Amino acid sequence: MKKKFKILCFILSLTFVLSLSFTNKVYANQNDIYLGGFPAGFSLSTNGAYVAGLCDVVTSHGIESPSKTADIRVGDVIFNIDGNAINDACDIEKNITNKNEICLQLKRAKDIIIKTVKTAKDVTGNFKLGLFVRNDVCGIGTVTFIQNGRIASLGHPVIGDTGEILEINEGGVFDCNVTGYVKGERGKAGELRGVFLKTNSVATIDKNLISGVYGKLNDNYNVKELKKVEVDTAKPGDAKIYTTIEGNKPIEYCISIVKVDNLCEYKNFVIKITDKKLLDSTGGIVQGMSGSPIIQNGKLVGAVTHVFLNDPTRGFGISIYNMLNN
Repeated sequence: MKKKFKILCFILSLTFVLSLSFTNKVYANQNDIYLGGFPAGFSLSTNGAYVAGLCDVVTSHGIESPSKTADIRVGDVIFNIDGNAINDACDIEKNITNKNEICLQLKRAKDIIIKTVKTAKDVTGNFKLGLFVRNDVCGIGTVTFIQNGRIASLGHPVIGDTGEILEINEGGVFDCNVTGYVKGERGKAGELRGVFLKTNSVATIDKNLISGVYGKLNDNYNVKELKKVEVDTAKPGDAKIYTTIEGNKPIEYCISIVKVDNLCEYKNFVIKITDKKLLDSTGGIVQGMSGSPIIQNGKLVGAVTHVFLNDPTRGFGISIYNMLNN
């Protein structure tokens, strides 16, 4: 009997960043597929206020924990208080001020839950629920391809703190410049570091799916500097990834496609970095490389999505056919 090994994997999630820019304007022609590989800044706004953490409230009577007492949990999304729509922390503050009790509606996974919550008045006189919320996520990743005026990226979804796919209200893709990286090592994923400005918009995000993040390319964006590419099915053997670890210009690096499973929904093959230059620089696959195109025999076969946490030279890729038509 073969011994089973538990493979630790790590989603190459968006790396939180500061802001700067890079320019590479593109225009997509109908049906043609244009190769990505360049970095992009992502900013996604969620529907409602996403509960990122819980905390105690110091009052004149002692310590109170309104949200903990009401069984509000990290990952819940608050969308209504006393009949009023909620999208951010300001909405929450406005709708609980001078109220000892509120009726709160939230979404937990696929369930809609109604909670009656008693507020706490802190020592400064402000009414609190004892929670931290966020309504947007920012980071960097890699564009996989552009087709029919749409941009495809990451090869995996942006997920919440509890592992669920975030429901997004709106979002943007922006020009980005990679300024450095943290080298990956066994047991600890590395990361690309970059900066972007939200004034340099590339596309508007409208889908956050298991196969990636997608959006509508800006009308004034052109593809004249990008390479047209055909697609194909991945096979075990030599290949290349097209990615950026410095600046904004992608470079090809040698890899090996070790295993292929085209029946899987998104983890379609295992890849191994073999390029000495990339191994010496980043140690292999790092966060921010998600979406990097995988090229085999000159054709686009997929994108990098995950790194094995116990071996940063290896990771998963998604088939290009699972990313098309989104």
